[in-house]
Amino acid sequence: MASRILANLIVSGGQVLLRAAAAAYQKALVNAQRSGVANEAAKGGAASMFGRKTMSIEEARSILGVDAQCTLEDVMGRYAKMFEANEKNGSFYLQSKIHRAKERMEAEFLGEGGDGDG
Repeated sequence: MASRILANLIVSGGQVLLRAAAAAYQKALVNAQRSGVANEAAKGGAASMFGRKTMSIEEARSILGVDAQCTLEDVMGRYAKMFEANEKNGSFYLQSKIHRAKERMEAEFLGEGGDGDG
C-alpha cells in the first residue's frame, strides 16, 4: 500500500516537473524572440552574432538616433535617455546595443576610430 502511494507521488511529481520545464522553455523562446536574439541567430548563427568585433559608426548613429554632425554631448544625452528608458523594460539585449553604440561613438570622438567605417 505504501509503495503504491509512493509510486503515485513520484509519477505526479514528475508530471508537474515536466509541465513546469515545458512552460519555462516556452517562455524562454518568447523572450528570445522579443529581444531579437532569435532573429540574429536566424540570419547566420553565432558567426554573424560574434564575428564582427566592433560596431560600425553608421550603426551606432542609427541606434542612438544622432547624425554625423552631432557632438559628444548629444551622444551622451541620447545614451542616458535611451538607456534609462530601456532599463524600465528590462531588455538586456537593447541596453547592450545602446551601450555598445555609445562606446563606438566615444571611440570616434576620441580618435580611436573603432573599425574604420566612419
